[in-house]
Amino acid sequence: MLHAWVTAEIVHSGSVSNRLSPRGSEPFVPDATLAAMTRRQRRLVRRNPGVLHGLLSAVRGAVRECRWQFRHRRWDCPSGPGPAIFGKILQRGCREAAFVHALTSAAVVHSVARACSDGTIASCTCDYRRRGRGGPDWEWGGCSDNLPFGTRFSRELSAVSGSARNTRDLRVLMDQHNEDAGRKTVEAEMRQECKCHGMSGSCALKTCWLRLPHFRTLGDRLKERFDGATHVSNGGKGGNRASRSDRASLQPADPSHKPPAQRDLVYLVESPEFCEAESRLGWPGTRGRRCNSSSPGLDGCELLCCGRGWNSYRERVSERCLCTFHWCCTVTCQNCTRLETVHECL
Repeated sequence: MLHAWVTAEIVHSGSVSNRLSPRGSEPFVPDATLAAMTRRQRRLVRRNPGVLHGLLSAVRGAVRECRWQFRHRRWDCPSGPGPAIFGKILQRGCREAAFVHALTSAAVVHSVARACSDGTIASCTCDYRRRGRGGPDWEWGGCSDNLPFGTRFSRELSAVSGSARNTRDLRVLMDQHNEDAGRKTVEAEMRQECKCHGMSGSCALKTCWLRLPHFRTLGDRLKERFDGATHVSNGGKGGNRASRSDRASLQPADPSHKPPAQRDLVYLVESPEFCEAESRLGWPGTRGRRCNSSSPGLDGCELLCCGRGWNSYRERVSERCLCTFHWCCTVTCQNCTRLETVHECL
């Protein structure tokens, strides 16, 4: 699965490199980074000089986006050093694990496709497949983000982890489905951009190309899918582990629900409440979390603190203020201090 290579060495190393060697023959990749990958994954990276920077950007982007999307929830996407930066939640077949798999997969597609069009990966360029007249007043041209290469690379990176081929393991199918949902979401959000040509900006003719959206757009879409994720079970005969002759399949746990679509997220077990500390998940609980006492939403103290109550106190906050622009070209600010009421869960 994709999360297998998301390790501390990749995320926290500032020296990750996939550049060409001085002789220009073989790409150089640090041993610590390669050790975090399978042999076939290392071979895939070596075949695509420059791609490791794209993977590093993808992981960092996925971590930032996950934290943003869940900043007001009990589970706030904690991450840190260790064999898997998203923690032990990936060991559970719950909604949160589904979201992480989809988001990470989408991040790899997005980052690698953009890196191709930026010219930072030696084995790919812009997507030039669309050429010629596209409409009565526009034609295809420019440099489209290379979505086909990004999607193919993401699938290959996932497929070369050994267990990905076991179609009798329902958890494997869940992860595969969610990773594909992430890729499909990127594809669905591609947008056409155009540039006008003509005398005095008359736009008599336009040249258009395809661009990926800002990654926040993909995070928003996947968060919507998370909220509407489908609870699935084995449509085969053998529970979560089908027999040798039976192929596991993802079917809604509630027969009255329709089967999940390609971009829907799926999960096998209900999520924990995330209220109290749980050592099996490495989860500290919500004690000490800051909350909004006036909000009825998920960030509100009542829900975030799980009914335990909260403490309130005044905190002195310093910030820049009364900023002035001086020609040319500096900005000077004063330092202002104010008191702010803070609420923390008991």
